Amino acid sequence: MRITKSVSLMLLAGVASIGVVQPSMALEAQAFLDRVTLVYKTIGYDLSFGEGRVEGDSVIATGVKAGIAGLDTFDLPTEITFSGITERDDGGYLVDEVSIPDVDAEFAKKPAGHVTLSDIKLEGLYLPGGETVPAEALLQLVTSVSTGPLSVTRDGQEVFSYASFLAGSTFTPAQGEPITDLTSQMAITGLNVDLSTVKEEDPSAGAVIEALGLESLSGDINQHLTWSMADGHMVMDQFLLDFADVGALDINLDVTGLTPAALEQLYAMQAAAAVSDPTSEEAQSAQMMAGMQLMQAISIVSAKVRYDDASLAGKLLDFFASQSGGDRATFVAGIKSMLPTLIDQSGIPTLKDVVVPPVSAFLDDPQSLEVTVQPENPTTLLVLTAAAANPARLIAALGLAITANE
Repeated sequence: MRITKSVSLMLLAGVASIGVVQPSMALEAQAFLDRVTLVYKTIGYDLSFGEGRVEGDSVIATGVKAGIAGLDTFDLPTEITFSGITERDDGGYLVDEVSIPDVDAEFAKKPAGHVTLSDIKLEGLYLPGGETVPAEALLQLVTSVSTGPLSVTRDGQEVFSYASFLAGSTFTPAQGEPITDLTSQMAITGLNVDLSTVKEEDPSAGAVIEALGLESLSGDINQHLTWSMADGHMVMDQFLLDFADVGALDINLDVTGLTPAALEQLYAMQAAAAVSDPTSEEAQSAQMMAGMQLMQAISIVSAKVRYDDASLAGKLLDFFASQSGGDRATFVAGIKSMLPTLIDQSGIPTLKDVVVPPVSAFLDDPQSLEVTVQPENPTTLLVLTAAAANPARLIAALGLAITANE
């Protein structure tokens, strides 16, 4: 009896072990890599893989080629590891992490181009199943992308670099499920751009850059947005480009109607344009109808563009004043005197009161300039397009306002 019980327990243990091991055994490297290729082709990336091997719940790929659709691909002379893979019932996958070894490679010969990039990591990769990838799924493809320092050199001289990059999203309820809301953020820190080499390609542009003292730029870029799927309400409350000793530009946007259905329509328009003759009357008519439907769906709640000067505006005024052969005060006075006449020529008298006072104040003392659009009620893009036939009406419809030094 004891022997029978022991054998039964061993059999049960064996069955349990098979059940535990089965998901890992079922993972097939080629099927997984084919899914990666298909999903990313949907958003315009051209990926291919040489060989892949399974190690536990990971797939390690070699012979990777990457590029943008329509352009040449380039080889990634390294292994890429997809770890923590879970296969879903629809044939898709969730991946805990994608690890890419540090990049140290030549990308051009004349001039010699070299790139280094370290600490590359993707977390929370989602690969939806099915032959087509819906717009809702495309919004969830990755939870986080981050890297350490990037450096790009040209003939040994660094022309572009940053200290770190991070882009991430959070999903409600969870990645891979029909989402109701998402929050997204992006940050590039320690950005440096060397524009001194522009003169080698374009001497006139190089001379202007030198005169403005813009041979070297450094700063940060930050972006943040929230997005509700039910009504397509997207609020981008920050897209800030902040360059030290130059200036900062911040763009805010509040729109509704960017639902998954609207995105599907947009992707369909892009796909149709790619396979049809864009000059044909039928294609143009179809694109126009689809475009009008999309503009009817999307409404502007508000928008704002704000520029805070740290020296650039003053340098531009000094530069153009010297080009005109006068001093800055005389040049500014000339612009201010011309503004009303220029606006009168536009045929929009109401624009004079909106533009002249703030722009004149900014020219006198460049601190900040802010342009806002705030319709009385959310207004569709189609209505605004129709209002453009009467510019004065458009200004009223937009609720256009300009302020300076506030």
